[in-house]
Amino acid sequence: MKTIALLTGRGNNTLKNKNIIDILGKPVLYYIANSARHCSEITDWYCSSDDENILSAAEVIGYKRILRPKELSLPNSQHIEAIHHALIAIENDGLYPDICVVLLANNVTVKSQWITDCILKMKNDMSITAVVPVYEDNDHHPLRAKSLNPDGSLAMYEKNVTDKISTNRQDLSKCYFLAHNFWVLNVNNLKSDNPGQQPWEFMGNKIIAYEIDTSIDIHNRIDLILAREWLSINYTDY
Repeated sequence: MKTIALLTGRGNNTLKNKNIIDILGKPVLYYIANSARHCSEITDWYCSSDDENILSAAEVIGYKRILRPKELSLPNSQHIEAIHHALIAIENDGLYPDICVVLLANNVTVKSQWITDCILKMKNDMSITAVVPVYEDNDHHPLRAKSLNPDGSLAMYEKNVTDKISTNRQDLSKCYFLAHNFWVLNVNNLKSDNPGQQPWEFMGNKIIAYEIDTSIDIHNRIDLILAREWLSINYTDY
């Protein structure tokens, strides 16, 4: 089975140049890209972007460039559109991967071993459609969420709850969120028309969790501070 890495990032962001901002002497995208470069299960590395600076920074680390069309790089563009475009380009390059590891360029919370572990989970069972890191976050549990009525009053976000809900997050069932650092995806499932779990339908319906402690998506300056702290404690520059 062939496994490839696909680093994705676009240049049109609220935080300008967030994927290549210097953090501890390296561009943000370096950390996840370098972790994947040191994963022995991956044989080929690609970067999809509309931004020349992102493509050049990835190329330095050994990633082949895939220039993403502007129409797939808009704020409302869907990630799956960029993935499909990249897979076509990769197949045109003569590669037909079984597993695609999508790397998100604005997240530094990743270790090479995590990527390896997730790939091996899929290789051991190719009926799995995706293996994704997740983190527990009961502070933002859906049973604690509210929606806003037209008159400005609050209402339960979950409408059909009949059981009493504790105000203590520790009493609630465990709630997990996807860590948007990397996704290990089954290419056969990506090519199928079978709808998967929303909102990331392209992940299919047999999604295996890989639990980690935390995930930091970089969207603003505060996130850079948190990312720097995580890297100073956890990152090994192989």
